Amino acid sequence: TNAFPGSPELSLLLDEQANEHGELDMPPQHPEAEDDATILYTSGSTGHPKGVVSCHKNILAALMSWELDQTSAIAMLPEAPPPPPHQAATLLAVPLFHATGSHAVYLASYRSQRKIVSMYKWDAALAAQLIEVEKISSFIAPAAMTGDLVQEAARTQRDLSTLASVGGGGAPRAPEQVRNIKKTFTNALPGTGWGMTETNAIGTGIGGMDYLEHPESSGRCSAVMELKVIDDQGNALAAGERGELLIRGAAVFRGYWNRPDANEETFLSGGWMRTGDVAFLDDEGYLYIVDRIKDLVIRGGENIGCGEVEAALLEHPLVQEASVYAVPDQRLGEEVGTTLYVSSSVTESELSGFLQERLAKFKIPRYINQQQTPLPRTASGKILKRDLREEACQRLGLAQ
Repeated sequence: TNAFPGSPELSLLLDEQANEHGELDMPPQHPEAEDDATILYTSGSTGHPKGVVSCHKNILAALMSWELDQTSAIAMLPEAPPPPPHQAATLLAVPLFHATGSHAVYLASYRSQRKIVSMYKWDAALAAQLIEVEKISSFIAPAAMTGDLVQEAARTQRDLSTLASVGGGGAPRAPEQVRNIKKTFTNALPGTGWGMTETNAIGTGIGGMDYLEHPESSGRCSAVMELKVIDDQGNALAAGERGELLIRGAAVFRGYWNRPDANEETFLSGGWMRTGDVAFLDDEGYLYIVDRIKDLVIRGGENIGCGEVEAALLEHPLVQEASVYAVPDQRLGEEVGTTLYVSSSVTESELSGFLQERLAKFKIPRYINQQQTPLPRTASGKILKRDLREEACQRLGLAQ
C-alpha cells in the first residue's frame, strides 16, 4: 500500500483491519523488575552500533531519579515557584530512538501529566511557532538545536514567554550559549546534564543560576548514582585530577545484546561502568568532561565512530591512508574532518558521492585535506591523529 501517516488510505486500511478482527483482549502482562524492557542502539568507537539492553528497573530508576533531583532542587529555593498558569507542555523534537527523546522527554511526561507536542523534523521557525501556540513550557535538545532556537527567538516577534526551561544533553554547550539562553528568553532558564544510553540518560544535572555560574560543567551527580574518576592503574583520583570517568547505580544498563566481549571491557568490579570520557570532579562535586578516550566525533549529539568513516574512505581506490577526527563547530559542537594520503587528487564532489553509498549523510566529512605523502606515524606505527587534528584546526582558523 502507498498509505502514509494521516492519509485517507491508511485510515481506511486500519478500519478494514479493525472490522475484520473485532475487539481483542490484550494479553496479560506481568513483567518482573529485572525483565528486559528496551534495546537502544548506540554507536561506539568501532562504528558498529551495540544494543544497550535495559530492564524495567533501570528505566524506572532514571525516571524517578529525575523527579527526586527536581523536587530536591525546588525544596532548596528560598520560596516555592508559583504554579504555572497552563498545563505543563514539552516540545518533542529529538528522535525516540535516543534515550533523551524516549526517556527525558516522552516517558518523563506521563507522571507529570505533561502535554507532548511532537515535531517530525527540526525546524527552528516552526518550533518557535509551536512554543507560542501550544504554550510550551520546556524544551530539551542537543546544543545545536537549542542554539538555533536562541537565534530564532532573537529574530522572531513570537511570544515565547511560556518557556520556563531549555534543557540540553548529548553534547556540551559553549558557555556563551548558556548565557544567551538567559538573555534571550523572558522566563526560561538553561539546564543540561550528562548521561549515556547505557545509563538511560541519567548521570548529572545542572540548571538555572547554578548553570549560569558553572557554564562549562555538566552538573553534579544524581542522588541515586555514583561517580568516580580513576587513573590508568584504576586508582581513584582526587578532586581536580583528570582521568577516566566511571559511573554506577540502578539506572545503569544490564549489558550489551549478545556482546560478552563488550561487557567485559565496559564493566569493572564493584558494579562500576567505564564511560570512555576523560573528566574531573571539582571540590564541590561538579563534573567537567574534558576529552574522550573513545575515538568519536559527536556531531549535534550524534555519535560518529571515526573507524567507520575511515573504513569507508579506504574503500576508494585512490585513498591509501585515512585519519578521521573531530573539528570544532560553533553550531553542532563538532564536525567530521579527515586527512587523506592519496595516490592522486580526488575531487571533493567525487569523494562525497562515493561515500553517500556507504555512510549516512551526517557522517560524511565536511573538512577534507589531501596529501600525496604518507600520514605521520608514531614509532609503533600509529597515525598521529592528534597532530593532524591540530594542523586542520590551525589551517581552518578554528580554536580547539
